[in-house]
Amino acid sequence: MKALAKSAVAAVIRTEGEYAPENYLTAKLGVRAWLGTTDHKRIGLLYLWTILVFFAIAAVAAAMMRIELLTPAGDLVTSETYNKLFTTHGVLMVWFFLIPSIPAVLGNFVIPLMIGARDVAFPRLNLFSWYLFAGAGCFVLWCLLHGGVDTGWTFYTPYSSTYANSHVISMAAAIFIAGFSSIITGLNFIVTIHTMRAPGLTWFRLPLFIWSLYATSLIMVLATPVLAITLALMSVERLWGIGIFDPKLGGDPVLFQHLFWFYSHPAVYIMILPGMGVVSELITCFSRKRIFGYAWVACASMAIAVLGFLVWGHHMFVAGQSMYTSMVFSLLSFLVAVPSGVKVFNWTATLHKGSITFQTPMLYALGFIGLFTIGGLTGLFVAMLAVDVHLHDTYFVIAHFHYIMVGGMVMAFMGGLHYWWPKITGRLYPEVWGKLAATITFIGFNLTFFPQFLLGYLGMPRRYHAYPPEFQMLNVLSTAGASILAAGYILPLIYLLWSLRAGRMAGPNPWKATGLEWQTASPPPVNNFEKTPIVTTGPYSYDAQADASLHMASA
Repeated sequence: MKALAKSAVAAVIRTEGEYAPENYLTAKLGVRAWLGTTDHKRIGLLYLWTILVFFAIAAVAAAMMRIELLTPAGDLVTSETYNKLFTTHGVLMVWFFLIPSIPAVLGNFVIPLMIGARDVAFPRLNLFSWYLFAGAGCFVLWCLLHGGVDTGWTFYTPYSSTYANSHVISMAAAIFIAGFSSIITGLNFIVTIHTMRAPGLTWFRLPLFIWSLYATSLIMVLATPVLAITLALMSVERLWGIGIFDPKLGGDPVLFQHLFWFYSHPAVYIMILPGMGVVSELITCFSRKRIFGYAWVACASMAIAVLGFLVWGHHMFVAGQSMYTSMVFSLLSFLVAVPSGVKVFNWTATLHKGSITFQTPMLYALGFIGLFTIGGLTGLFVAMLAVDVHLHDTYFVIAHFHYIMVGGMVMAFMGGLHYWWPKITGRLYPEVWGKLAATITFIGFNLTFFPQFLLGYLGMPRRYHAYPPEFQMLNVLSTAGASILAAGYILPLIYLLWSLRAGRMAGPNPWKATGLEWQTASPPPVNNFEKTPIVTTGPYSYDAQADASLHMASA
């Protein structure tokens, strides 16, 4: 935060000696000004630094697990410590990095800019949502410092509600509070998109990133309360012994699974839908073409949001539910893949005969398409009843959801961060290092998680700190890949921070993009635009841009 402010101050005087207008970074300096800000751009940066802290802690937990799994014997940590490690990794990665990363960081920063607004609809609530999020993170850190939690990030009952000896209620309270932050953010985005669009910016002139975040916000608002009440009921049973989920008390543990996955499967789309929106922006920009089938891609986002609520039961094929119920959930799980396939097809069609440039954001976008496609196709495997019986709770499932949630979402987040970094900071990063980091990340991710598909197919169960010796070679490959992946994540942190001091000035529109966010200064002024923009054309008018260039060349 301090580095960003210093960089912006240094950027105020341009090379020609001209004074730049005051921007959101230089308007008010000091810790108090940042912690009391209602500027959506600064709040986006507050979220950025906060989620990076949680990402680092979750990554350390993952590294310790991978080091443990280098050898078949559980010789680094005890089984209890291993349980606490994967719980820490799961809780922090899911609720404190993956879910808030694109909406809370990139969404907060660019939504008002992309729709021509001065801020979000409720600026004070926006700041309050960050305080809730940071406070929830403090609860998690308290739990970790006092011994951690060993239930797994899914908190399955009756273990979590009756038998666990760790700080379950405190961890559940942290997620409960973070859920309110998520609900407030989603509500703020919905109202902002409905009421604060620039004149002429009709629904089907909206950028696809806005469509994806609108669909994501609906899921946040509708699904998150279900998780909150589920964790509250689990805590009530743990505190007072009321029979809700424990069969010894007259409860039903499968009820917990229904309630938990009714939120947690739509939560997958809270993670992936914003990533799809980012990729739509990157593909069209670096192909210099209008997106193929704009309306289909926009409607696919809404279809995913709706269908995502109808497939939770595919997590419970081995939980004893009716075979007919399982058949319905299997069919719906195949159906939800259709709008995702529409998006991948339309991205591919947009690339066809485009003037493609392989800038760093584009490499991350292409990596997203590859990893998401693998994750989506393997999702169809576990949506099949007979196959899921064999693969359930094996490393195949771990590989599948990491290809979706980490390989897909993190690649999209990194692509979006690199794409909008010049707008956020006014500085350019070194392209060579950016391309290298994207390549290393793609290679490292595949080497980490593809062997886990094979491990799961061969029968290695998840959540074990010891395993039969015949699985060692694939685990060694996976741990080696995690080392490469770590380098791919650390490298951008280094050169992006370097760019704050030494990066070249970006200018308003270094990518020659067409969105409203590129029609203002970099970094943007406090109120985003000197005059409210008026929209007269549809999004992604790169064809018109190319025609104008051709006309100028012929003249």
